Amino acid sequence: MIDYSSTNGFNTPYNTAPFSKIKNEDYLPTFKKAIADAKAEIDAIANNEASPTFKNTIEALEFSGEKLDRISSIFFNLNSAETNDTIQKIAQEVSPMLSEFSNDITLNEDLFKRIKTVYNSKDTLNLTVEQHTLLEKKYKSFSRNGANLPKEKKQQLREIDKKLSQLKLKFGENILAETNAFEMLITNEADVSGLPDGAKEAAKQLAESKEKEGWLFTLDYPSYIPFVTYADNRELRKQLSIAAGSKGFKGDKLDNQQHVLDIAKLRHERANLLGYKTHAHFVLEERMAETPKNVEKFLNELLEKAKPAADREFKNLENFAKDLDNIDKLEKWDGAYYSEKLKQKLFSLDDEKLKPYFKLQNVINGAFTVANKLFNLHFEEINTIDKYHDDVLTYKVTNSKGDFISILYADFFPRPGKRNGAWMTVYKPQYIKNEENSRPHISIVCNFTKPTKTKPSLLTFNEVTTLFHEFGHALHGMLANTTYPSLSGTSVYWDFVELPSQVMENWCYEKEALELFATHYETGEVIPMDLIEKIKASATFLEGIQTVRQLSFGLLDMSWHGQDPTEILDVKTHENKAFEGTKLYPDVAENCMSTAFSHIFQGGYSSGYYSYKWAEVLDADAFEYFKENGIFNTSVAQKFYDHVLSKGGTENPMTLYKRFRGQEPKPEALLKRAGLMETK
Repeated sequence: MIDYSSTNGFNTPYNTAPFSKIKNEDYLPTFKKAIADAKAEIDAIANNEASPTFKNTIEALEFSGEKLDRISSIFFNLNSAETNDTIQKIAQEVSPMLSEFSNDITLNEDLFKRIKTVYNSKDTLNLTVEQHTLLEKKYKSFSRNGANLPKEKKQQLREIDKKLSQLKLKFGENILAETNAFEMLITNEADVSGLPDGAKEAAKQLAESKEKEGWLFTLDYPSYIPFVTYADNRELRKQLSIAAGSKGFKGDKLDNQQHVLDIAKLRHERANLLGYKTHAHFVLEERMAETPKNVEKFLNELLEKAKPAADREFKNLENFAKDLDNIDKLEKWDGAYYSEKLKQKLFSLDDEKLKPYFKLQNVINGAFTVANKLFNLHFEEINTIDKYHDDVLTYKVTNSKGDFISILYADFFPRPGKRNGAWMTVYKPQYIKNEENSRPHISIVCNFTKPTKTKPSLLTFNEVTTLFHEFGHALHGMLANTTYPSLSGTSVYWDFVELPSQVMENWCYEKEALELFATHYETGEVIPMDLIEKIKASATFLEGIQTVRQLSFGLLDMSWHGQDPTEILDVKTHENKAFEGTKLYPDVAENCMSTAFSHIFQGGYSSGYYSYKWAEVLDADAFEYFKENGIFNTSVAQKFYDHVLSKGGTENPMTLYKRFRGQEPKPEALLKRAGLMETK
């Protein structure tokens, strides 16, 4: 059992997770006990003989199950960042239990009656704005999850939710297994021609670690991206690209095609059961975009602006590849390679020239310095709290008065038990209880190139912006200052959550910010002005293609969730149809996006992938405000803290945004930044 018995929760510094003391065999009994305890708390609320009030019903429900929430956050975060076969088996066993417990709450008639009583008298209760939001959210969490259904349909909902929780886990496990299973060993040095020295050294080191001769490449991003970007051997780029694009699409035991169809159909069935036309109608009711029609209109209007630019850019890229290497037809495995070559030709800029200025530790310090200048935050690396892996860095975050703000975990390198990509997550949310402001524990997880024997971890510029992006999410979590945990930090409408992360990326393009941290790892020289100018000039390079790519993912998401999927029989056929209006490269028969589209089939982005672009409109408009007043203007930063970062989901996001900005966001800032504004 995991000891969570002291008044501090865990008897640890800052109530941090005691990773080293938790054994895999502890999870199942701890989950069972925590679920039983939480059930007892729910029963006490539901069976309370006193008349329902906001305090004894809504607030009591909000703070119930704290132990279960903490154990769940630890376990499922490790299942993403440091998993193994045992943890995955436990996840398959625990997920249905949690789904069942969640349904036990939302389908508890006595509990819902009390909530409904409070909800129906809300206008007489004199609630604060945050209390009003919490009441709305609690009521909707019941009504939107079957509380008003007749008994037999409630049982049907339970079955659907149980199946969905297992299917989503299996989908993710298959992708991780596929990623870990693939290796491309190269023994002929001519076949690594074009690759930067750092990428070659990392590949050699990886081969040595597995007692192999040569250079070993995998589907982990720090291995995959340099190869498809720089390797001259087109056939090997093709081999690696097809391996990456065919995850979950091989008709074997790790195939995800049936999982995709089943998840889409079960989500649709669930939405219909609750009275919604589609899963997207259900999801978008709680988003800024509100309806599938609005999302499709938003995506298609942007596509109308971006597609002509993308077509021109693609034609230029094709001509460039033909002139350079007599390539008749540009394929997907050529895109990154010739884009990089063209970028070097146009801007004399390539990542290998930039990487020496972006040593990982310097970039981390740069993000911290930017946060200090904007929000008066201080980051101190500490070694007094437990870690779940030696790679993890741990920081204590304070403000200018020395007040404790947050714990920050940072986990930057790939390993077999860690899924690909980059994300921010929460080990403990912020909330105020018994007049104590309980501060959050936040984590950022990335997959950057590891240090080698001769070089520290040096980041590509894309990795620099990724770090700032996840750090923006982290700031949203760390600076939370709300009463209730379910409204704290990143607990906001999904199409608002990317604003703090995407706005932070903007500082990576500004001279004033770059000069704070972009120094050569060997000489200490500050990044030269001409490189900064080239970074800015190249910021919109192939932006049309990039925009169309993002829009294609959003449209694919809506094609699965914004219509009835029951007639879809073949995943690939459906996907090709969804991609018709965004297609640039020829189709690759062996590849399928949907079978590895973890964002929408495993993560929380179903019917929400459009939100990346939606948030770009917000972030471009928000950063325009900073630029008008100075990128380190403390009064603008204070407004961003007061009305966005600290407020979480306590109010409607557009209300919060307008308070910060003084107006609704305008898409012109995004179109201008992306170079997609029509010039007359």
